[in-house]
Amino acid sequence: MIDKKFKIANKIFKSRLIVGTGKYKSFSECAKAIKTSGADIVTVAVRRVNISNKNKARLMDYIDPKKITYLPNTAGCFTAEDAIRTLRLAREIGGWKLVKLEVLGDKRNLFPEMIETLRSTELLTKEGFKVMVYCNDDPLMSKRLENAGAVAIMPLAAPIGSGLGIQNKVNIKIIRQQTKLPLIIDAGIGQASDASIAMELGCDGVLINTAIAKAKNPIQMADAMRLAVISGRKSFLSGRINPNLFGSASTTNEGII
Repeated sequence: MIDKKFKIANKIFKSRLIVGTGKYKSFSECAKAIKTSGADIVTVAVRRVNISNKNKARLMDYIDPKKITYLPNTAGCFTAEDAIRTLRLAREIGGWKLVKLEVLGDKRNLFPEMIETLRSTELLTKEGFKVMVYCNDDPLMSKRLENAGAVAIMPLAAPIGSGLGIQNKVNIKIIRQQTKLPLIIDAGIGQASDASIAMELGCDGVLINTAIAKAKNPIQMADAMRLAVISGRKSFLSGRINPNLFGSASTTNEGII
């Protein structure tokens, strides 16, 4: 298998690891972790992170948007109206059109509200936004999002910030088979092996925030995730052996003494 370039909305990225900018102890720690991760896309919660008030510390003072692609997201939005308003604001502030949409259905589990998410995707696409969509791992709804104009499908592995890892590999495989869009695991990654598994399932990328930001050593974890994504991708492209219930000798009986 030939490794295709990581391409989203006609833009090519070097790293398949996308890193969030929330939950770090400081902007300085965040910047160090992102540099170590090798990521060239970072998500930015427009409603929570200061990107416009020059009188206070700004994310832009630590992470140069000319070198790193900012991906504004709608974290904390529970209706289509809130999400659309937030992304319009992001467009006004920084001219961003490539965005991450998430419309949540409840405050406890932070699962996506898929009806509102689908409606938002349709409306934002008509306004010229390139929408990467946080969604559940439902293959049918993922296809609807693709048909609505999404530029990337981003199913959760597990609830946001839970660190539980991929809970439904079967659905992720089905989504992979039915879509030509970039497939990016978003939410629920806990450790490096989770990121590798996502890539071994054929995903194009992984988005990670909490697992890095809240690790005891965020910088080292960022490096671990970088290596895990690379390793998992190479494993996928190499073509794994077929699983077998029975053992198979490493050498044949031919020429045995």
